Amino acid sequence: MSFRSPFAIPRHIWNSAAPSAVRPVARSLVGCTSYQRSRFATAVPPVTQDATGSKGPTAMVFLNMGGPSTTDEVEDFLSRLFADGDLIPLGRLQSYLGPLIARRRTPKIQQQYSDIGGGSPIRKWSEYQCKEMCKLLDKMSPETAPHKPYVAFRYAAPLTETMYEQLFADGFGNGKGGRAVAFTQYPQYSCSTTGSSLNELWKWRNRLEGKRANGEADPAGTIQWSVIDRWPSHPGLIEAFAQNIEAQLKTYPAEKRNEVVLLFSAHSLPMSVVNRGDPYPAEVAATVHAVMQRLGFSNPYRLCWQSKVGPKAWLGAQTSDTVQEYVKRGHTDLILVPVAFTSDHIETLYELDLEVMEEANSPGVKRAESLNGNPVFIQALADLALEHMNKGELCSRQLTLRCQGCTSERCLGQKKFFAGKENEALVL
Repeated sequence: MSFRSPFAIPRHIWNSAAPSAVRPVARSLVGCTSYQRSRFATAVPPVTQDATGSKGPTAMVFLNMGGPSTTDEVEDFLSRLFADGDLIPLGRLQSYLGPLIARRRTPKIQQQYSDIGGGSPIRKWSEYQCKEMCKLLDKMSPETAPHKPYVAFRYAAPLTETMYEQLFADGFGNGKGGRAVAFTQYPQYSCSTTGSSLNELWKWRNRLEGKRANGEADPAGTIQWSVIDRWPSHPGLIEAFAQNIEAQLKTYPAEKRNEVVLLFSAHSLPMSVVNRGDPYPAEVAATVHAVMQRLGFSNPYRLCWQSKVGPKAWLGAQTSDTVQEYVKRGHTDLILVPVAFTSDHIETLYELDLEVMEEANSPGVKRAESLNGNPVFIQALADLALEHMNKGELCSRQLTLRCQGCTSERCLGQKKFFAGKENEALVL
């Protein structure tokens, strides 16, 4: 498959071979262009700490990797991505190889974003999901209202530091206190995704209102953070996935429906990360099992992994290879299920729709809808947030446990901060 995810290091960087040409796209995504070309900024009016609820207001901050809203933003997006050693560890050569890879990949990735409508829809969906969730929370939990929506992307606007400055402008922190919940939009935890976003949030907290900002270890009036760091088998998430699969199954003839193979696809990881003890593969598998349990194990299914690139070992089997192999064997009715993404972005709209499905060349190969604006999913987000706030926990117990092979001092410091003083001794 000619597609190479922006997460991964292209083979030609390692092998010094010429980059492959961009394969022409056989079809376009009708109806995607208008929202993918737009920038959707959420206006958040200032709040005061004596607002409606006895425990409010509450800032709800969605964390995600983000994506370029226009093709002009691609190079900056890639530069930040390849500079992140948590996501793509390049060792001592990171500062040299990162910018080199970003520059060389920019034209190809710009073409891919152009093919899906001119940019990623992830900002539009993230801001919509967060805003709608906050509307529900205002009704479900008036004592912590008003709930104010924010988005902090790791590699694209709005960046973490921009979000933090907006919190200040809206009356949180800077001596005024207030509560904020960091809500990862990666349902399954990985050090490369949620871990990286939390490292970035911790870094900017320290720079803007922590020890590095004013010399105090724990200044008064700072934002009080808690974290929803994983939710791979939450019933609402599982229900949303299951309903989308059931809707796609109905497009097949009734006599064939139970024979359709369900292929759950998640972004792969280098085996070096997996072997370090990253919990992501197990948590993705937990999501898949819960969805199949909800479906009554009605169909044969497999979990596969997309976006492998380069000569090093990655978690497999790969989605593209799996589809090709099953079609050759006569399993021509397949449903791809993006199980680790909470909205459409380049991995679904380009890699799955315009690479994997087209190369399969079989009308029976289809994809379940992404979660996007699914009301069942948005209700699940609100239920998760309410449960988190009612429990009063700063983070899950899982967050306090480092990977077996972790040697990162940054990870250690971040986990101790989010675990809080009562639980920081658990982080070793």
